[in-house]
Formats: sequence, C-alpha cells, structure tokens
Amino acid sequence: MTRKEYNESVDLFSDNLYRYALKNIKDEEVAKDIVQETYTKLWVKHEEVNFEKVKSYLFTACYHTLIDYTRKHKKVVKMEDSYTSKLSHSEQYTDLKEVLEKAVLLLPEKQRSAILLRDYEGYSYREIGEIMQITESQVKVNIFRARKFLQNHLKSIDTLV
Repeated sequence: MTRKEYNESVDLFSDNLYRYALKNIKDEEVAKDIVQETYTKLWVKHEEVNFEKVKSYLFTACYHTLIDYTRKHKKVVKMEDSYTSKLSHSEQYTDLKEVLEKAVLLLPEKQRSAILLRDYEGYSYREIGEIMQITESQVKVNIFRARKFLQNHLKSIDTLV
C-alpha cells in the first residue's frame, strides 16, 4: 500500500471506524484513540496490506483494539449491577433509540460487535466473519442471539413504560 492509498483509506473509512468504536465504547475520546490506534497498526503493516482489502483489515484491527481496550479497562461489577438486574429498567424512557442503545451495551462483546457490524455498518455475514475471525455460522448465531435478547429486552413492559 502506498502513502497515497493510506491517506485515501483514512478519508474513506475513518468516519465508519469512529462510529463503530463509539457504538461499542460510548466515549468519544476513547473512540478517537481507538481509531488512531487502528490506523497506527495499518501504517506499521502498510507494505503488507493490499489496498483492496484495507477496509476489512481496518475493521478487524479496530475490533481487536476494542477487545484489548475493554479487557484492559474492565470494570468490577457490583452485585446490584449484575446481569439479572440489567434485564429490566426502573427508569422511564420516552426515546426508544436511547433504550435500544443501552440495550446493545448489555450484549456480550461478540454479539454486540456482530450486530453493530451487520445492522449499523451493513457488512455481510462473510465480511463480519473475516473481521471477527469466526465462521459465517458463528456470525449468524451471534446476530440471532443478539436480536433475540434485544427483542425480549424491548418487549419488557418495564422498558417502555
């Protein structure tokens, strides 16, 4: 990959990478840092990466950078904040989008990434499999489980009332 192609990849994909990172992290500054780290990884390997495959490489690198970040900054969960208490809301919402975004954050890491890549970024199952380094059938399972969880979460009367 040439310097010109590298700069072109920044122009073409940096906004999508930022949006993907922001949906996962919910912190603008951290999302910017993750995108920067992703492009740093690309620059280190720019001679090995083919420009036609740069989009896949960038999202794969971003995905792995997100995993590294979440593992490094994993928070200790209090007993009252455990998984069972996250299944229902005691807060009242009128904005369904906000409820959905909070519900997406409750998903396990692989399900969240798969659903964001599919429904927010529009990737095919094959492309998601390449990015996440899992099989197409595993991608489908993760997306199915994520959608099922979101469906049950949004159906809950406590969520919308």
